Amino acid sequence: MSDRKPHILIVQARFYDDIANMLVEGAVTTLEAAGATWEEIEVPGAFEIPATINWALANYDGFIALGCVIRGETSHYDYVCGESARGLQELALHKQAPIGYGILTTENREQAVVRADPKQKNKGKDAAEACLRMVEIKRRFTGS
Repeated sequence: MSDRKPHILIVQARFYDDIANMLVEGAVTTLEAAGATWEEIEVPGAFEIPATINWALANYDGFIALGCVIRGETSHYDYVCGESARGLQELALHKQAPIGYGILTTENREQAVVRADPKQKNKGKDAAEACLRMVEIKRRFTGS
């Protein structure tokens, strides 16, 4: 990575506050260890994450998308999961946005807690590491 430390935006869906808190904890610990700077913004749910990142593209080197969608009784789960993932992938491909994907898609709350908890699967850490690596790769190929 270049000498300039990356400036990252953590976009956190707050629909499940406790799970979001764990994801953010894992991400922030990772960014601190890397010497990166960051800011955080809260959005209502996973569906709102891509638009928020799109509006912020010019101000950050990379983005960490954190949230959780737990399957319910309707097809709403499928739409939110699919469209948030599609929106983030389009930003990565068409806007050259380095994004760490940390939106959990689980069958139940118990699965979400295990994946979010920094003492267990720590998916916030994984998303932060992915973001930092994608910033590095983008800099290698684009020089920006």
